[in-house]
Amino acid sequence: MTVHDMEKAQETYSGFMGTLKWTVPVIAVIAFAVVAMIAS
Repeated sequence: MTVHDMEKAQETYSGFMGTLKWTVPVIAVIAFAVVAMIAS
């Protein structure tokens, strides 16, 4: 890999991790709400 490819890969990875930090809690809340509705 060239240096430019490595920089691009790091940008992609940091963007992916930033998105993941928001989506995982949102999915967890939705899953909890669905379980709570089914249980009641």
